[in-house]
Amino acid sequence: MKKLFLLSVAVLGFTFSASAQEISNNAIGLRLGDSDGFGAEISYQHALGDNNRLELDLGWRDGKNYDGFKLAGLYQWVWNLDGGFNWYAGAGGGLGSFSVNVPGGSDATDTFIFAAGDVGIEYNFDIPLLLSLDFRPEIGFGNDNFNNNDLDFDIALGIRYQF
Repeated sequence: MKKLFLLSVAVLGFTFSASAQEISNNAIGLRLGDSDGFGAEISYQHALGDNNRLELDLGWRDGKNYDGFKLAGLYQWVWNLDGGFNWYAGAGGGLGSFSVNVPGGSDATDTFIFAAGDVGIEYNFDIPLLLSLDFRPEIGFGNDNFNNNDLDFDIALGIRYQF
């Protein structure tokens, strides 16, 4: 318990001592991840301050036997590492829905909610381009038949235009 407390104090100390960099007011682009994030997502970021922002991601899938969507919202804190490199962390959640057409059977549908964390690194180019790599653990709450009540680990590459 004592080690956990000391580690928490050290992390908070580093967080408050890290210098903030002003981030762009808006950024829009793609977040390309694995199937837990429903593949490609349209991603929008809006600055709420010098080092805080809101990120909204809409992912969807459509195939011959299935379709679905997933909407995620995250509040993020951004800290400057060096030059154009930043790291960020955040928390949020979202909701989603999907439908599976079972051959010779009935259709199966589910709507779910989830809680998510987010940690990543990004590079802000001199041109209005932002590249990021992030890790987003998610825990879902939905129908037990579709395994949405488990922990998913989503890793994605983000490519965004800043304005």
